[in-house]
Amino acid sequence: MTPDFVVDLGRDAVRIVLLISAPMLLSGLLIGLLVSIFQAATQINEQTMTFIPKIVVVLVSLIIAAPWIIRIMLSFTRAVFDNILLVGG
Repeated sequence: MTPDFVVDLGRDAVRIVLLISAPMLLSGLLIGLLVSIFQAATQINEQTMTFIPKIVVVLVSLIIAAPWIIRIMLSFTRAVFDNILLVGG
């Protein structure tokens, strides 16, 4: 196992983590922005108003994106195992 292999593996792992977390992060960001605009327009400063919609939207986006996330993770895991077998064997 060469240092280049380890660096490439780490780079790919970080890229995959960013890729699979993007749907939840972007949906949470969007709903947070919309709730903030609504609160600023109506001058309602209820703390629970920011958390409940974010939790619901992130959960829904996770459920919707779950098959895609699983496919990405499985392909990465297969590639890692193939590389380990290729380097080790």
